[in-house]
Amino acid sequence: MAVKAFILIDTSPGKARDVAGKLRQVSGISVAHAVTGPHDIIAVAEAPDVTALGELVVQKIQSVAGVNRSLTSIVAD
Repeated sequence: MAVKAFILIDTSPGKARDVAGKLRQVSGISVAHAVTGPHDIIAVAEAPDVTALGELVVQKIQSVAGVNRSLTSIVAD
């Protein structure tokens, strides 16, 4: 069963729109928007399992230039 998650991302100042655009190109990320509030971007990701989701976050999200931190919340329903 696939695992879906909301990922809250903090970026370097002035980088939210650029980073969101790059994240939209990443396989496994269906949505990425620059937003107002305590975090800079909200993204929706889907992976085959939790291990693959972890790899997506670490290798493809956290490695994007301008990403400082991420918080992943796995969908429970």
